[in-house]
Amino acid sequence: MKNIWVICQKELRSYFVSPVAYILFIMFALIFGWFFWNMVGAFIFYSMESQMRGEMFPMNVNDQIVRQLLGNMNVVNLFFVPLMTMRLFAEEKRNGTIELLATSPIRDGEIILGKWLASVLLYAAMLFLTGLNFAFLFKYGNPDWKPMAVGYLGVLLQAAALLALGTFISTLTRNQIIAGTATFGVCLLIFVLGWVGGYQSGTWANVVTYISTTTHMDSFVKGVIDTKDAIYYLSAIFLGLFLTARSLESLRWRA
Repeated sequence: MKNIWVICQKELRSYFVSPVAYILFIMFALIFGWFFWNMVGAFIFYSMESQMRGEMFPMNVNDQIVRQLLGNMNVVNLFFVPLMTMRLFAEEKRNGTIELLATSPIRDGEIILGKWLASVLLYAAMLFLTGLNFAFLFKYGNPDWKPMAVGYLGVLLQAAALLALGTFISTLTRNQIIAGTATFGVCLLIFVLGWVGGYQSGTWANVVTYISTTTHMDSFVKGVIDTKDAIYYLSAIFLGLFLTARSLESLRWRA
């Protein structure tokens, strides 16, 4: 456990020594803020319009803002996950330090968990800061915080699964650009599978839909923790880290 935390701290320092972490934080905050304030503006407009029409049922903040906003994180993650994982192992290979890791007494699992955990913690920190936007809702509205918390959990689980996949892809090349592009391509494919499954029927459609990470976000953004969706994300994390271990093991044998 100590080695995992040491490696995690090293990776976090690597993020913040370069401008990468700061750029990611700023971009993430701006994109999330843009989505948020556009949805708030639309919510206010339609609320006033419904009042003018004399409608009896007020619009729901959780349904109209929180759910849609967290649902949009499916798209945001497509771009940020590759940027966060492309350097994890590709940089080690480019600098020639991967051989030192491969021959070190530190176990592969500790190396992998340390690097992956660093990316998850960085993402969690970015996600945490977006909560400042929701402070506005609590000040001027009355949103239900429980569905919001569950939605955030779903976003974090999806990101953790994609980060595990990106960590694996980073072990396959020494070029960070290639690693990032490949991760984006695979994440995009998984994202599109949800759309494809929605236009098909039968067993094949069910399989394709299940593979997509986006379909498993639906229950979370509605404020419901579905066991099968949680198991899916945890299984995806395990698979990504397992593949990373096998890839790193092959490097150790070659070293």
